[in-house]
Amino acid sequence: MTEITSTRAPLFITMNALDNVAIVANDGGLPAGTVFASGLTLVDKVPQGHKLALVDFAPGDEVRRYNVVIGRAARAIPKGSWVHERLLEMPDARSLDGLPIATVRPPALEPLTGYTFEGYRNADGSVGSRNILAITTTVQCVAGVLDFAVKRIKAELLPKYPRVDDVVGLEHTYGCGVAIDAPDAIIPIRTLRNISLNPNFGGEVMVVSLGCEKLQPERLLPPGSFAIVDERSVADVGASAETPLDVVCLQDEAHVGFMSMIESIMAAAELHLERLNARRRETCPASSLVVGVQCGGSDAFSGVTANPAVGFCTDLLVRAGATVMFSETTEVRDGIDQLTSRASTPEVADAMIREMAWYDAYLAKGRVDRSANTTPGNKKGGLSNIVEKAMGSIVKSGSAPISGVLSPGEKLRDRGITSGLVYAATPASDFICGTLQLAAGINLHVFTTGRGTPYGLAQVPVIKVATRSDLARRWHDLMDVNAGRIADGEATIEEVGWELFRLMLDVASGRQQTWAERWKLHNALVLFNPAPVT
Repeated sequence: MTEITSTRAPLFITMNALDNVAIVANDGGLPAGTVFASGLTLVDKVPQGHKLALVDFAPGDEVRRYNVVIGRAARAIPKGSWVHERLLEMPDARSLDGLPIATVRPPALEPLTGYTFEGYRNADGSVGSRNILAITTTVQCVAGVLDFAVKRIKAELLPKYPRVDDVVGLEHTYGCGVAIDAPDAIIPIRTLRNISLNPNFGGEVMVVSLGCEKLQPERLLPPGSFAIVDERSVADVGASAETPLDVVCLQDEAHVGFMSMIESIMAAAELHLERLNARRRETCPASSLVVGVQCGGSDAFSGVTANPAVGFCTDLLVRAGATVMFSETTEVRDGIDQLTSRASTPEVADAMIREMAWYDAYLAKGRVDRSANTTPGNKKGGLSNIVEKAMGSIVKSGSAPISGVLSPGEKLRDRGITSGLVYAATPASDFICGTLQLAAGINLHVFTTGRGTPYGLAQVPVIKVATRSDLARRWHDLMDVNAGRIADGEATIEEVGWELFRLMLDVASGRQQTWAERWKLHNALVLFNPAPVT
C-alpha cells in the first residue's frame, strides 16, 4: 500500500504496485482539477473512497485493484477520471474446477505466549466471556410471552444475582410452517441447538415451548446434546444419567391464565440464576478465545484499514492458540483460489469448494447470483461490485493456514476444532452470519464497518471497528476502534491490530464493555432456513 503521511494534501491509496486504479483518501473527496504530488490531475470530482484512473483505459481493458481484475472498462476512461460501477463490466465468477489446492506453505507463525484473560470455564472445556442466562424457544409463537417474562426476570430476579450479566431470550422466527423433515431443515434446527450451548451461557439449558409445535424440545435438544451442569441433581440415579431437559410448556394444563405461564418461567429461571451466580471468573489463556470476524456496511476503506488490522489481529490470535472464524460466502467467493491455496490440507480445500458450490446452487434457485450482494451503501462508499468487495473482505482472515470448515449451523467442538483459523460458511447478511457464528461457539465478535451500523448481539460482546476517522468521529459512542487512523497516517496496521488484540482481552475479561453492550444495542437472531415453508 502507498505510504500515507496526512489526509490534508490531496492523496490517493493504491493496494498493489500493479494496480491501475486508486481510491481518494481525503474526507469529502476531491474536486476536478485537483493535482496530486505525482502530477496526476483529476478529470472529474471523485468522492472519498471512490476510484480514479491511474492510466488511460480503452474499452475492454482490465481494471485492477489489489492486483485483481475487478472489472473491464465498459468504454474509454481517461486517466484521472472517476471509475465507478457504471463504467465497469463485472467478470464472471471463478470456476470451482482446477483451483490451487493447499499450495501455500507459509512459514509457521511464531507462538505468542503469556497472554491471558479472565473467563468462565465450562464443563465441556469451553470458556465464556460473559455469564448469561439464555432461555431457548422452540417456536416463534412463544416469543411475546418470553419477552414479558424476561422483563420481569431482569427487574425482579436479576438484582439478587449480581454475578449474572444478563438474561436473554433466544427468540427467532422459526415456526410450524417449515417442512421440518426436508434435507435443509437441519440447518436452522442445529443452529438453534448450538446457540443454546454457546460458551457464554455456562451450560445452563432452559427451554420455553408452546406444546404443539413441530420442533419439539426433545428434537431440538435430544438427550446427550448438552452437558450435565448440576451433578448433584443426578447423583442419586447414577453418574451416567443425563440432565433432564428443563422445559416450560405453555400448553400444559397446569397453566391457568397468562400469569401462571410467567410464574412458571420465572421459577425455572431462578434455579438457573442461582447456579450461574455461583460461577467465578478464572485466569484463562488467550487460546480459549473463540472470535468471529465479520464486516457490514462495507466501503472501499474496509480493505485498506479495518479489515487488514483485523487480519493482523487474526494472526496474533492464531499464534496465541485461539480460534478465529471468518465467513460470508458471497463476500469471499471471488477469492476462492486464495482460500483453497491456503488450506492446510486438500480435505479442507475440498470442504470449502463444497460450501461454495452449495451456495452457488442456492442462489441459482432464486435466479440471482453473487452480484446481488452489494448494497447502495457499498457503492456509495466506493465499492463497484462484489469482486472488489470480496478482495477487501478476505483480508480479515490474515495469513494463517485455514485449518477447518464449518457448514451453516455446525459447532466447532462437534467437528473437533479447538484452535486455528476456520472458514464458517454463512450467508453475508449481518444478522444471519452473526447468528451462525454464535452457533459455532464464539465468545467474542469483531465487526468492521465503513458506512456505519449500530449492529450488536445480546449473546456475546461485539467490538466495532470503524474504517474511516470521519465515521469514528461522528459515531464516537458507537465505534470501539478507529482503524481510519491508518489511512490518516497516524497509526500502522500492526499498531491497530495490537490495539484490537489487547482490547479483546479486556472485553473478554469483563474489564471493559463495548459500546453496543453499554447501549444494549442487540439485533435479533435470524435463522438461516433454506428449507421450504409449507
